[in-house]
Amino acid sequence: MRIGQYRTTDEASPRVGVSTDDGAVVDLAEAGEAAGIDIPERTSDLLADWQWRRKVDLAVEYAEETGVGTRDPADLDRAAPVDDPQKVVCVGLNYRDHAEEGDNPIPDEPVLFSKFPTSVVGPDDPVRWDPEYTEKVDYEAELVAVIGERARRVDPEDAMDHVAGFTVGNDVSARDLQHGDGQWVRGKSLDTFAPIGPDLVTTDEIDDPHDLEIFAEINGERLQESSTANLIFGVDELISFCSRAFTLEPGDLMFTGTPPGVGVYREPPVLLGDGDSVTIGVEGVGELTNSFETE
Repeated sequence: MRIGQYRTTDEASPRVGVSTDDGAVVDLAEAGEAAGIDIPERTSDLLADWQWRRKVDLAVEYAEETGVGTRDPADLDRAAPVDDPQKVVCVGLNYRDHAEEGDNPIPDEPVLFSKFPTSVVGPDDPVRWDPEYTEKVDYEAELVAVIGERARRVDPEDAMDHVAGFTVGNDVSARDLQHGDGQWVRGKSLDTFAPIGPDLVTTDEIDDPHDLEIFAEINGERLQESSTANLIFGVDELISFCSRAFTLEPGDLMFTGTPPGVGVYREPPVLLGDGDSVTIGVEGVGELTNSFETE
């Protein structure tokens, strides 16, 4: 199942929809209402809803039979598949060769930081920054896990039961702020610095999240290319580790780390400027493209 959020031209807030096999999008709240099923309009509320997968299946079945709630994607604008997470949890140095390219020690346990929810934007949304505030904007290709069930003190073997699915993320980073602060939150959390999308792909669509090709292309040139098989700590380990410290709620996002090839460590460095375009791809999950603009 591929879950996204969409807007029509006259809507300010996005609504959750599901892509069908024939390329249409089902507005779940509209189809659900017609079918007598109460379905929330936003993804985070949907994931917190009891038996949400069953309700979605019924709403999609009704829409395919009647046409109610069915939309042409050409008439819609995509938003982030989750645009209002309570938490955006990120993992640093989670690929051995990425840690090594920055002369960082290999971590013995996950290195956590956060991005603020105001940094989240969707596919095709511009990433913007003030060039007088930061001069070193960088890209990071990442697989992002989306929490589907509250997780608190869960064991690794049970952790994947708490994942709704996966999306693609770009952990955009202001390296001068990040390295200047000595901790990472400010340099990672500028508004628009967490693009995700285009869809939330449910776990049943992904055979193994730890064996997916991942890449980043800057203006069409591939500068990151690896596999999630190279993660130091897997998604199950990360969720268990985090849940021992704090509760993960439905709709929370977990950026799982980036492979080597980020711009700041290349020779010469490749940093982003006005007019650049970055595409992040994860096998089976999708491709996320954003333009980069100075304010």
